[in-house]
Amino acid sequence: MTDEPIARLGALFVSARRPVVFTGAGVSTESGIPDFRSPGGVWSRYDPGALTWQRFIGSAEGRRRYWEIGRQVYPVIRDAKPNAAHVAIATLWTLGRLDCCITQNVDNLHQRAGLPDDAVIEVHGNATRARCLACGAAFSRDEVHAWLDDGVAVPECPVCGGVVKPHTILFGEAMPRAAWSEAEASARAADLFVVVGSSLAVYPAAYLPAHAKAAGAKLAIVNLTPTPCDHAADVVVRARAGEALPALLEHLTHVRLP
Repeated sequence: MTDEPIARLGALFVSARRPVVFTGAGVSTESGIPDFRSPGGVWSRYDPGALTWQRFIGSAEGRRRYWEIGRQVYPVIRDAKPNAAHVAIATLWTLGRLDCCITQNVDNLHQRAGLPDDAVIEVHGNATRARCLACGAAFSRDEVHAWLDDGVAVPECPVCGGVVKPHTILFGEAMPRAAWSEAEASARAADLFVVVGSSLAVYPAAYLPAHAKAAGAKLAIVNLTPTPCDHAADVVVRARAGEALPALLEHLTHVRLP
């Protein structure tokens, strides 16, 4: 990573009034959470066809298989710690240099790093929470996993007996309407849209940079590998999130902020 792209990104932040950060799996991999699509990622070990909305809602066996996989995957999320990128994004918020963070990640690490809930828009849900699809009763994921550890293969709502499901979005499931509407509105209102750690390969979330750019925002991309939107970006920083964002903060401490 060279200083010049960071300086250009810093200049965009200095002039921005409504900067928005959009984060993907590349932010969380630095906390030890494997991504889904890369070699060695989640889908190289588990069949994504077993984790569809149709299978989950359609049969107890589908839910049993989902929770069997979730019992192995969730502890990795539960035990992960925010990394330097999460902390840097929270610090931008504290400094008044961030309007909100839109994230594809479901691990709650932005909040644990210090971002308030209302500053995080989770377009793919949150793995640390669950709810009953029938009565809406809320549960922590830790609470549900305690049931699994006690031998319950398919958790049911203790209030009404309904289907319990994490807040994460499954294949074939509709995006959360409120979160998606908020994300689209925030992208279109931004004057700087910064993609961090996303390959921009998962739709419809990957449309958000285009929405922002079309509405007049500057576009920055911080990612280790090329993305389909690099050609439209005003600056591309080819680096790890945990390296680039602390460098951005260091740069901003040496410039006079308006």
